[in-house]
Amino acid sequence: MSPELVSEIYRTALTMTLMLGAPILGVTLVVGTVVSVLQAATQVNEMTLTFIPKALAAGGTLWLLSGWMLDQWMGYTRELYLMIENVQRIF
Repeated sequence: MSPELVSEIYRTALTMTLMLGAPILGVTLVVGTVVSVLQAATQVNEMTLTFIPKALAAGGTLWLLSGWMLDQWMGYTRELYLMIENVQRIF
């Protein structure tokens, strides 16, 4: 296995991780910011007011994007299997 191939697999894995994690993290970031601004405006400091909306937003985003995420993940897995098949042919 060449260093270039290992580097490509690593780069692709990091890209896939960012692609799959960014939507959920982005939504929770926006929801957390909105809730924090509302808490600052109303001066209500309750911990569950920050946790529950973010958890619901993350779950809803995961539910909405699960099909797309699964397609991306399966495509990446297929690419890895094809790489493994090609590496075995070289040796």
